[in-house]
Amino acid sequence: MSKLETLIQQLCPDGVAIVQLKEVAHYSKTRIDATEVSCDNYVGVENLLQNKLGKISASTVPETGKIIAFEKGNILIGNIRPYLKKIWLADCSGGTNGDVLTVQINDISKLLPKFLYYVLSSDQFFMYDMQNSKGAKMPRGSKEAVMKYCVPIPPLEIQREIVRILDNFTELTAELTAELTAELTARKKQFEYYRNMLLTQPKDCSMVELRSVVKKSCSGATPAKGHSEYYDNGTIPWLRTQDVRFNEIYRAESFITEKAVQETAAKWIPENCVIVAISGASAGRCAINKFRTTTNQHCLNMEIDDSKALYKFVYYCVSNEYNELLSRKQGARGDLNSSLILSLPIPLPSLEEQHRIVSILDRFDALCNDLTSGLPAEIAARQKQYEYYRDKLLTFNKERLF
Repeated sequence: MSKLETLIQQLCPDGVAIVQLKEVAHYSKTRIDATEVSCDNYVGVENLLQNKLGKISASTVPETGKIIAFEKGNILIGNIRPYLKKIWLADCSGGTNGDVLTVQINDISKLLPKFLYYVLSSDQFFMYDMQNSKGAKMPRGSKEAVMKYCVPIPPLEIQREIVRILDNFTELTAELTAELTAELTARKKQFEYYRNMLLTQPKDCSMVELRSVVKKSCSGATPAKGHSEYYDNGTIPWLRTQDVRFNEIYRAESFITEKAVQETAAKWIPENCVIVAISGASAGRCAINKFRTTTNQHCLNMEIDDSKALYKFVYYCVSNEYNELLSRKQGARGDLNSSLILSLPIPLPSLEEQHRIVSILDRFDALCNDLTSGLPAEIAARQKQYEYYRDKLLTFNKERLF
């Protein structure tokens, strides 16, 4: 029998008290002037990380006005999507804004801050928070609902033991993840080396402009946001530049309607196009769509002539020339255009040689990037294992009342 099991059997064999958060904690009521807090101790929702406070720009800190004060041991929770799952156990005092909930424990002799932090880091709390969030454009969590969330309050000895176990597990998981991440980084460098070697003008082939192997190219469109009939209940997949990340895209996150396709410049493209982002920070990134779809206007979509080149070979060529594409960006935002991309020189060996090169690079790519196998899956599995045991340790029988 483990030490934790022994403690539970000795101290709470009939279960533990399960109470609403408002019975053991409250939101910070202290307001301080923004000028009293340095950028190192100011928390905006965008820099709220699990158990870690990232540095932010001084320009992010309000110059005037009142902000919410927090103290060491307070728990700070993101209260606006997509930050609802971000949570931090404060290791210093400071200030924050209204997008962050500052939870203060009423009596730390009965409830340990680190224990409550682990409880509120659970998937159960995240799902509860999501279900109670409200708002159309930028949903917010419900402050009232958060305070009604039920938390277990076992004896302090049990809280300490659970915190000890989870701290050790967190440290071990972090070490294993760091090792796997280092391995993944090395594999990616190896992949890039071989990709560059294989695609730097293979033997017995000429260099051609990318346009010479493109059957058809087009950009998409963004239907006017003010027309709800272009988006509401849309069923037509619509890709954006944030979906283009040197990847094969198997599903869309956004959709538009038939009316949008009929009335705007949005148009269907076939599967297996090579898509290149042409605008802003994402310019130069490329992807392959694995389904028929539409895109926004910041994507150049190229249908490859399969009598001349394999679409996957062209994708690898364009990926390999990312730095060259970056050097071609123009204007204040750093944009590309179809002419700058289509004039990109690429090698064009025989189709047989293209098949050989793609086969080699696909194996490296699967090891580095496939989300269902390889190192990324192992890293994800470590995190899921941690979350499973964390949630299991924090699940108690409700105290029986006689």
